[in-house]
Amino acid sequence: MPDSIMSAKDNEKADAVLVLAGYEKTVSSKKGTKNGPKEIIKMLDSKLELFDRTYKMQPANKIKIGQKELGMSFLSPEKALAKITDECAKILAKNEFVFLLGGEHSVSLGLLIALKNKINPKEVTILHIDAHCDLRDSDADYSEHSSKLAHSCVMRWAHELGYNLVQVGIRTYFKGEHEYFSDPKNNIKVFEWGKRDKRDSASGAIWRAPSIEEILDSIKTKYVYISIDVDGFDPAHMPGTGTAVQGGLEWWYGVELIERTIDSKELVGADIVEVSPMRDSILTEYGAAQLVYTIIAHKFRDRLR
Repeated sequence: MPDSIMSAKDNEKADAVLVLAGYEKTVSSKKGTKNGPKEIIKMLDSKLELFDRTYKMQPANKIKIGQKELGMSFLSPEKALAKITDECAKILAKNEFVFLLGGEHSVSLGLLIALKNKINPKEVTILHIDAHCDLRDSDADYSEHSSKLAHSCVMRWAHELGYNLVQVGIRTYFKGEHEYFSDPKNNIKVFEWGKRDKRDSASGAIWRAPSIEEILDSIKTKYVYISIDVDGFDPAHMPGTGTAVQGGLEWWYGVELIERTIDSKELVGADIVEVSPMRDSILTEYGAAQLVYTIIAHKFRDRLR
């Protein structure tokens, strides 16, 4: 019986592999995301209960979970992207499920490029949970050393690769991003948080969260990829991140959205990014680890019944 959620002794025999991409070369606010993946693994190794309340069993007994750390802290964005893409492609070639742990959000692009060679992006919707759209063409509007591979550009790249986008929890964006997602030809669905609901203005309600059914109905493809920037959640639940924004998804709403998405679609990949560990608090990395375990359990739910 495993004594850790990280139950695969050999990645060659793993069902799911956690790829640690502790990279933060293009961060635009507080640093520390390079340490996020290791701290999430630490939670999975020693802090989370193996027993799952939903399935009333220990998923790690039935699902072999491995890990691979990528040493890439000093690489350029271009070389870091190439390394992530190459390593993820090797794992996907063995038909193993890849779960990427960042690091800044730019790392997600490597897995998405690798995945593109296995499945048509037009058949995949990215459920993107984030406070930000990450739809910039480059970070030139705020960085002296601009790059098209910055963390704030990752979903623009994903969309241009052909992936469908459903963005949830959005609370702030750049003018150019608004123009991009508002263009009907781009077919991007954005669920904003904290925006006045005109349908309910008579009651005086300032805003309402969209129903989970609304979000699920907006995902038109059979396949789904889940990308979670932890600042998509309310900072009360996920305070340890570089670009925290007030408001966001309530914890149990987010968990239910993720679980129901996986249960109703076929999950082909996932990432959790932007964990920046805080001194004297493990809340964010613990929550990220819990989401990792929950997502993998639901991905392989047929084994747990």
